[in-house]
Amino acid sequence: MNEEYDVIVLGTGLTECILSGIMSVKGKKVLHMDRNSYYGAESASITPLEELFKRFNLPGNPPESMGKGRDWNVDLIPKFLMANGQLVRMLLITQVTRYLDFKVIEGSYVYKGGKIYKVPSTETEALASSLMGLFEKRRFRKFLIFIANFDENDPKTMEGVDPNKTTMRAIFQKFSLGQEVIDFTGHSLALYRTDDYLDQPCVQTINRIKLYSESLARYGKSPYLYPLYGLGELPQGFARLSAIYGGTYMLNKPIEEIVMENGKVVGVKSEGEIARCKQLICDPSYIMDRVNKAGQVIRLICILNHPIANTGDINSCQIIIPQNQVNRKHDIYVCMISFAHNVAAKGKYIAIVSTTVETNDPEKEIKPALDLLEPIEQKFVSISDQYAPTDMGTDSQIFISRTYDATTHFETTCDDIKDIYRRMTGSDFDFAEMERKKQDIFGDAAE
Repeated sequence: MNEEYDVIVLGTGLTECILSGIMSVKGKKVLHMDRNSYYGAESASITPLEELFKRFNLPGNPPESMGKGRDWNVDLIPKFLMANGQLVRMLLITQVTRYLDFKVIEGSYVYKGGKIYKVPSTETEALASSLMGLFEKRRFRKFLIFIANFDENDPKTMEGVDPNKTTMRAIFQKFSLGQEVIDFTGHSLALYRTDDYLDQPCVQTINRIKLYSESLARYGKSPYLYPLYGLGELPQGFARLSAIYGGTYMLNKPIEEIVMENGKVVGVKSEGEIARCKQLICDPSYIMDRVNKAGQVIRLICILNHPIANTGDINSCQIIIPQNQVNRKHDIYVCMISFAHNVAAKGKYIAIVSTTVETNDPEKEIKPALDLLEPIEQKFVSISDQYAPTDMGTDSQIFISRTYDATTHFETTCDDIKDIYRRMTGSDFDFAEMERKKQDIFGDAAE
């Protein structure tokens, strides 16, 4: 271990594993360590089920009715992949897809007036949907056509809209869309968690709706994908990529000290030895004096022995509860997956509820979501602090990732990866640079 590395990475969360993969592909010498005995850090999938009970300090063993403990892989952080999003691009370009299998999530639902409705995934579904009245549907259709044709570089498609000045609120007014359709568009299609976007330039929202519809167009049932055996497979896939390019991995390594000289990182001390480095990437838990608390997220893992009511008995779905349906500032999300994804015993479903904490009684905040899931066989509650770096690494060369947020997909995680990459290298992340060369792929065969 007493060696010199270009980059040392601490923690095997998804953000860290993707960055160590990227740095290894770029020819950097990388050492990747984690204090835990498993991959994934905060974004791990826990197996067997006994381990999950231990982790949440539940007494005794899981009941017999829950089947074999080994059949379970339970995500600590629930997220899906947008089929046309940045993470899928990273997976395809680096060919990490070869180590993973994905399934399409069967449907997306939105909560309105105490009931859930399917988010229309085709024009026919939109016209038949009971979410809107007939005239509203016509106006909504015009709005969607405008979005689909919108091109930032072609003024003819803009109909007098300035993408960087016109607010999204003004766009909704332009098409005379009512409050409920606005809610549905902003929260179920653009996937915003709050209403702050309404007074910001419309270009970002337009791009988010485009991402949703392009992702949806790929597979048809929903815009989301999920890996078999759980999200813990993702960091491991990128760790394999890093290893193929010469990255060194060490689990179970207690980190004793981050060694600094003149305000700059020079190495990491573990078990009495020092590995030297030029740059350091880590998650907030390794360097708490350089991060700020930026809120809390509550996540509630629920084990069910039935699909969610009113979803047509599908084995996976997402439910969005828009904030103003339940008098909140942030949306509540439910991600459901099941035995069909090799993450639960036969006939069992896992629904994970998450949102940003707003009061002193977070469990009460998510009651509307729990009501949709009853009866619940077992609950596991976690309330996690969220951290953001206060040190951007310019002088220290320490690059700290952000804690995973309450969004239901990985777009914000990818933004963080691109941001860290830019701060580390001084240039923008270029997807094309990550393309694996033919001879690299043959290197896999030798494994």
